[in-house]
Amino acid sequence: MSVNLKGRSLLTLMDLTPEEIRYILDLAHDLKAKKRAGISNYLLKGKNIVLLFEKTSTRTRCAFEVAALEEGAHVTFLDSGSSQMGKKESLEDTAKVLGRFYDGIEYRGYEQQVVEKLAKCSGVPVWNGLTDVDHPTQILADMMTIEEHVAKPLNKVKLVFTGDIRNNMSFAWMYGCAKMGMHYVAYGPKELFNEIDSEMIKKVEEVASYTGAIIEITDDAGALKGADVIYTDVWASMGEESQIPEKVRIMTPFKVTMKMLKATENTDVKFMHCLPAFHDFETKMANDQKDLGFDIREVTDEVFRSRHSIVFDEAENRMHSIKAVIVSTIGY
Repeated sequence: MSVNLKGRSLLTLMDLTPEEIRYILDLAHDLKAKKRAGISNYLLKGKNIVLLFEKTSTRTRCAFEVAALEEGAHVTFLDSGSSQMGKKESLEDTAKVLGRFYDGIEYRGYEQQVVEKLAKCSGVPVWNGLTDVDHPTQILADMMTIEEHVAKPLNKVKLVFTGDIRNNMSFAWMYGCAKMGMHYVAYGPKELFNEIDSEMIKKVEEVASYTGAIIEITDDAGALKGADVIYTDVWASMGEESQIPEKVRIMTPFKVTMKMLKATENTDVKFMHCLPAFHDFETKMANDQKDLGFDIREVTDEVFRSRHSIVFDEAENRMHSIKAVIVSTIGY
């Protein structure tokens, strides 16, 4: 089957077919191999992209900038302090203006409808760099990393996401696993089950019905058995300090420890995390909360630094997979 993504946006993996996701992953592996061989085809020469960041980031910004620059594109970065979007100028007007200047737009922020409206109004491809309910470029990097480290095809992989199962990474993984026929387990507190959108689950299960994916939501530790990947994300974010005591109370049983890895009964199980991670007390937030009596670490330092951890390979692959997204949608 021929795949052509030219002119397409990446707002969510739910918009792509399994074949289109496979195409991006294959391209990412190829571009990574060429980078390591010192080969560049300048597939984005003469292209211009703009990065709209309402929410800060390290990996996403750097990945987009380096990916674009290495293939010859020019990059403009706009954060909330240097853009009039939503303040003196409507989202629609901003999108129409940027669409006249740029070949592609990346957005990282809060509401999914913002990235959707940018795509609707700009007339150029728009890439979702993270919203409150999705993070598709991260999942592509993660799948790429799994293919490098787990000796089986994606549709044979079991991934357990543990902790805050109603966050954007958990949802994004549900979408990705459903599309690629994977076994996905959301392993977290029962108190959170009702906070997962039932309509979203229905859509995911419809996709799973034809790809063969398995989607589970559970608080039963027995679901860890046979996992190829244990995945987690932070429980606590800046600005949510008032919620930390309750989050620590309900999330602590789902912290990634060596005991949890052993419960998979897989001696080669991999640990993954989208980063940044609270795994020690070398950050101000983790240390401040420790002084208040709260351990906000979602993973132990022992696991994070163990042979099971592939988090930095995963972080590097943000750049390669994002390069594949940009090249496949606006490249030559």
